[in-house]
Amino acid sequence: MSKPSAGAASAAPVYTDAVVRWFAIASVVWGAVGMLVGVIIAAQLAWPEANLGIPWFTYSRLRPLHTNAVIFAFGGSALFATSYHVVQRTCQTPLFMPALARFTFWGWQAVIVLAAVSLPLGYTQSREYAELIWPIDLLIAVVWVAYAVVFFGTIGMRKVRHIYVANWFFGAYILAVALLHIFNNIQIPTSLTHSYSVYAGVQDAMVQWWYGHNAVGFFLTAGFLGMMYYYIPKQAERPVYSYRLSIVHFWALIFTYMWAGPHHLHYTALPDWTQSVGMIFSLVLLAPSWGGMINGIMTLSGAWYKLRDDPILKFLIVSLSFYGMSTFEGPMMSIKTVNALSHYTDWTVGHVHSGALGWVGLITMGSLYYLIPRLYGRKTMYSPKAVELHFWIATIGIVLYIAAMWIAGVMQGLMWRAVNPDGTLVYSFVESVKATYPFYVIRFSGGLLYLSGMLLMAWNVAMTIKGNRPAEARVPMAAAHA
Repeated sequence: MSKPSAGAASAAPVYTDAVVRWFAIASVVWGAVGMLVGVIIAAQLAWPEANLGIPWFTYSRLRPLHTNAVIFAFGGSALFATSYHVVQRTCQTPLFMPALARFTFWGWQAVIVLAAVSLPLGYTQSREYAELIWPIDLLIAVVWVAYAVVFFGTIGMRKVRHIYVANWFFGAYILAVALLHIFNNIQIPTSLTHSYSVYAGVQDAMVQWWYGHNAVGFFLTAGFLGMMYYYIPKQAERPVYSYRLSIVHFWALIFTYMWAGPHHLHYTALPDWTQSVGMIFSLVLLAPSWGGMINGIMTLSGAWYKLRDDPILKFLIVSLSFYGMSTFEGPMMSIKTVNALSHYTDWTVGHVHSGALGWVGLITMGSLYYLIPRLYGRKTMYSPKAVELHFWIATIGIVLYIAAMWIAGVMQGLMWRAVNPDGTLVYSFVESVKATYPFYVIRFSGGLLYLSGMLLMAWNVAMTIKGNRPAEARVPMAAAHA
């Protein structure tokens, strides 16, 4: 086959990568901000006077700011960046409606800024992971619909017959998050900053944790599995270990996750049968979750030696180890007898952060380390040694954090349930708080290490893009003329 002429090459369409660059850089910036707020509130738990007596800096105001910044600003921006990047390459076509894609960037940043202003001021719906007031919720819905139009429109324009599995995960996360967000936030406004939920009592709790657990299941799992199925094979230069397993993984995970939410409401007014259904589906979740983990790790079959010298692969593969650990721990904690010990303790905090810092954080960092240099015409980051250092700083920080919370949580659960022969409590609540103090200091130290790694990444990214013009990537000619 003869090579295409220069004129033909110039006529080939160009991938819409400007919005990918914007979201990727925003993810790094918001990651540093969100983790800084996390370190501040960790310090407040160990040293309450760290709020400086300022009401806007109290733990109750900053904690939802931290979760929203890390999940939706850091994680969300990374999901936008990677899904827009992956869907173009795997469909071999530029983004559908690039102007609408640019709107999703500015709209999402507006959501983040409004959250950063409203939450410290105390404007909240008091719903876990859904604290933002109703006008911001409406903006989120508009941006998300635009996101769906761009993503699924690009798939509709694809130049290849096959839809790669990463796009199945990205597509499921987009659809499910839209469904969850809209139904959990049906409100009756009473003013610009206040509203009442249309649900009441135990129904309100049920809908909230249907949303809350699936925010984990779809936003923090399905979307990031889309990253895993594209960037691990790319970085390893190996095909996915089992494409058939990836499809089984997708359907089993998507069906099962939706029904696991009631395990957050064990020993509450929720009907006992509903709690049990949530527990059963949570236990079933172990199989597809570990199937996906094994599929990702085994993609390195025949290429394990690359882990010695490739820090990006270390981020990606170790993230899967934390994913496997978290998805074993979660079903175990959903068992009612285990939950009786773990509920309301810092064991839950340890579990959440083994997934958030270990799985979501590391897979995002690894994917961005792969993506950002290529968006600026480079093959590697400015300092590969800094990437390696970041990996070890982050990993040590995670281990310190989650080990401290696991030990503190089990200790709290045992102290709270200890009773004397006459039925009185052995320990007062304040004694359990005092016993937890050293673990809060260790947690703070682990978080500080993790933040340091994120700041190192921000420096490395700044140096990588400094003086480099954005790269213009063209659609392959075979696809362009298909």
